This record gives sequence, structure tokens and C-alpha cells, in this order.
Amino acid sequence: MSEHDDEKLIGVYPSVPKQKRAQEKRQALLESGRVLFIEKGYEQTNAKEIASHAGVAVGTFYRYFTDKRQLMMSLLEDQIDKLLPPEPNWSFVDPERFFASVMEQHYSQINQIGLHRLLPELLLKDPQLADIIAAARKKVHDRIVSDLKKAQEKGLIWGDLDLDTVAWSIMVLSENIPERLVKSKGQVDYYELSKVICRLVFPPQIFKQ
Repeated sequence: MSEHDDEKLIGVYPSVPKQKRAQEKRQALLESGRVLFIEKGYEQTNAKEIASHAGVAVGTFYRYFTDKRQLMMSLLEDQIDKLLPPEPNWSFVDPERFFASVMEQHYSQINQIGLHRLLPELLLKDPQLADIIAAARKKVHDRIVSDLKKAQEKGLIWGDLDLDTVAWSIMVLSENIPERLVKSKGQVDYYELSKVICRLVFPPQIFKQ
């Protein structure tokens, strides 16, 4: 995110700890917030519960965060780009297996963090966050289109593709993975999904080489 986006999402902190012990308390609040938001949901969690879970007084919470939204957005600050789908690379000899590997690694990491589970709830209730996510998605889309154009110019992919449509299709297919992870208890065939995406892009003869 840009500095402007940080200010828009997070605002000014009541104070920023400089001593190690204070930093540890703030970090404990962040981790407790992450755990409780995921377990209970954003709306069902309050500052008092977060402070109790972190083992600090509620006054300590308000020393470092204006409210639970600021804490939530602090958690998301460095994660927004990671929550978006990964970008394919069409220059590899075996793009299907390469992109399957990229997706598996990417979604394994965000599944461990768990914050992606909160996005549907947050996006409905926080227009600022929704705008920033939408802008970040557009940047990913534009980079995918740019890479597709380069591959098309080299004759690697179909010459008559509407690249804008293909790029959004790739993103939608990829963004569906977190939901599938939940429904299938973590079992997703990344290679099969990658194969579908690559077959949208490459002529059949590519896979006969």
C-alpha cells in the first residue's frame, strides 16, 4: 500500500511504543486481535476481550490503538498485497506446473495467517478498505494484462484473446481458492486449476512440445 493508503486505512496511532516491553504488549494485542477476529468474527469482538486475551488492561489497548478497527487495519497493513491472487508467469517451459506451485505456496501462507476469512465481512462494512482492495486488484489485473501482451507478441499464446477478460478470469479463478480450502478442509488440486487457467491462454500445441 502507499503511504496515503496507510493514512486512510489506519489513521494516527495514540502512541507508538519505543521500549521493548511496550512493543511486546502492542504485538500481543495485535496477535490477540487476529486470533479473536478469526475465531469470533470482527463485529463480535471488542477491545476489552482483546486486551484480556493479551493479558493487559483495557487501558493499554487504548494507549496503542484508537479502536478495534485501527488494530484490524494494522493487521491488514502489510497483508493486503499478500491476500490478492498471485500473478502467472508465461515464460516457463512448463507454465502449468510452475503456476500450480506458485498458487500452492501463496495460499498456504495466507491460510496460515487467516485474515482472508475476515475480508467478506470487512468489505461490506468498510468502504475505505473496499476501495483500497479494489485499487490493489486493478493493479494486479493490469500487471497480468501486461505480461499477457508480452507473451502474445512473442506468439506464445492465442492471438485473438481479449486480454482484459482473460486477466479478470484468471483472478476470479484464483480468488476462489480460499473458499475452496475451507470447504475441502485444505485440499485443493492446484495443478488442475492451473491447467484450466493455462488452457485459457495457450494453444494446444504448446502442451505437445
